[in-house]
Amino acid sequence: MPEGHTIHRLARDHATWFAGRPVRVSSPQGRFAGSAGLLDGLVLEATDAHGKHLFHRFEGERWVHVHLGLFGRFFLHTDPAPTPRDTTRYRLCGPEHTVDLVGATTCELLTPEEVAAIRHRLGPDPIRPDADPERAWAALQRRSVGIGRALMDQRVLAGVGNVYRAEVLFVHGVHPELPAKDLPREQFDAMWATLVAWLRRGVREQRIITTDPAEIGRPRSRMRRAEATYVYRQDDCRRCDTPIRRYDLAGRWAYVCEACQPPPDREPT
Repeated sequence: MPEGHTIHRLARDHATWFAGRPVRVSSPQGRFAGSAGLLDGLVLEATDAHGKHLFHRFEGERWVHVHLGLFGRFFLHTDPAPTPRDTTRYRLCGPEHTVDLVGATTCELLTPEEVAAIRHRLGPDPIRPDADPERAWAALQRRSVGIGRALMDQRVLAGVGNVYRAEVLFVHGVHPELPAKDLPREQFDAMWATLVAWLRRGVREQRIITTDPAEIGRPRSRMRRAEATYVYRQDDCRRCDTPIRRYDLAGRWAYVCEACQPPPDREPT
């Protein structure tokens, strides 16, 4: 599933290509056809992202909400755009660019009140300028589950996925099974700052790199995919060569070096 930086990059690119002008909207697949008919020819006024949720705001306060889920993807075309594939749920056409949405979990037309309800149930998104880390800290203090599980809860922190979860815990020496409420405040503050930096960089570079170029021995622009992470999908710890423990954590793989991230004295409840 795409992590938060990918959705923010989509919002930025879609604003560049389409915002401020009338656009053509269609649904070749048909599942979004009724809503597409209401939007066709309207001005796309703005785009936004909150965590893994993408929003297109059209004139008349009509909002398209997209959640890519595991299989969703936008395909970009420059004019002339090809004939859309039959699975295209949402096609957006501007003067020079066209994007096709395929395979998304959610693509729906919402009212401003419905958009506000989605935002309200999400935790703070570290990329957003209005993000309040105090909300995330307060949410963690109410949870006894392991910090690894809590970080994947979008009600706690919006936009963090499995890669960033594994890597931020490793960099700060925190075991995924440490009860969330036992995380020291200074470690939370450091983790928040790291996530802000990583996610913002991910928007710019369109890839996840959490390793230090000085440790890898090559600049970020030349890093191979296998060199971009410390523990995620690694066999051995990049820093101490300890075999990485991989295990199922609430339906997602957890990756941990238990030499660099010592297990807690007690298990979370």
